[in-house]
Amino acid sequence: MTTTTSPLVIGHRGASGYRPEHTRAAYELAFTLGADAVEPDLVSTSDGILVLRHENEISGTTNVADHPEFADRHTSKTIDGSSMTGWFTEDFTWAELSTLRARERLPEVRQSNTTFDDTEPILRLSDLLELVDQHPEAQRRQLKVVAEIKHASYFESIGLPLDELFARDVSGWATPDNLIIESFEQSVLHRIRDRGVAGQLVFLLEASGAPSDLVARLGSQAPTYAEHLSDEGLSQLAREVDGISVDKKMLMVKDLAGSLTGTNDLVARAHAAGLQVFCWTLRAENRFLPKNMRSSKQPEHYGDWLAEFRTIMQSGLDGVFADQPDLAVTARG
Repeated sequence: MTTTTSPLVIGHRGASGYRPEHTRAAYELAFTLGADAVEPDLVSTSDGILVLRHENEISGTTNVADHPEFADRHTSKTIDGSSMTGWFTEDFTWAELSTLRARERLPEVRQSNTTFDDTEPILRLSDLLELVDQHPEAQRRQLKVVAEIKHASYFESIGLPLDELFARDVSGWATPDNLIIESFEQSVLHRIRDRGVAGQLVFLLEASGAPSDLVARLGSQAPTYAEHLSDEGLSQLAREVDGISVDKKMLMVKDLAGSLTGTNDLVARAHAAGLQVFCWTLRAENRFLPKNMRSSKQPEHYGDWLAEFRTIMQSGLDGVFADQPDLAVTARG
């Protein structure tokens, strides 16, 4: 098998720039286009089945609203401090969720993706692992999964421990070479490690705020994401996880006009502490690019993605998440 060059190109929820995210078509296409890995977001059903959705609230990514038999499941909840209204995976059995079909999450930007709406079912984690093993590219190179554990403290509070469910699903499949596990909550990463799951652990960090599991435990005294990224914080993280993953804007240096001029020293400082560094998310459309790299005022049009992707990659990152993985492979090359 061929070895992967750096940085690792990770198909963000599959090739979500070309197909509705978290669908079989999106994942298969990501590997076909050269992605080294794919990233599923994991949430649970009421009967403990891990499914692939951006959030446990699914009104924007499925046709659930078109199913009158589920109208009474529409509700409001507070998830990690945020109020949300809609339909939630934990209120459905897998048998019920399997009747739904996926839809494009960003139809205003990716109109072409909407032509695939309502054609594919929701996938389970077990379905994705089977897809990875059976993809033709698996005969030529090592394919990886970068699994994001979503809202672990919330799910644990309602009797659905994601660490236990995850360990069950990857048992016999996971190796140190094919699995990376990430979460905004370190506590679930530690529980997964304690269950003996093979794979690297990556701590996700936002540009502001603090981890929800620490806020739940420590309230206003919870260390912020920024504190975790101090030199002292990075040194501590290196004793607890294998890497960090940050919003790409946390690496960017911009001028007063909002133009990207380069990257900061975060990658170098994290590497010096002994951590791998990943960033999210590389996207080609103007809506997601710095001002000086937009081609027009049309948010759905592609801008100078190559300049942005290369600027970010030149920081020395170990991995990038990309909605259009083929473009990230081009930029890397």
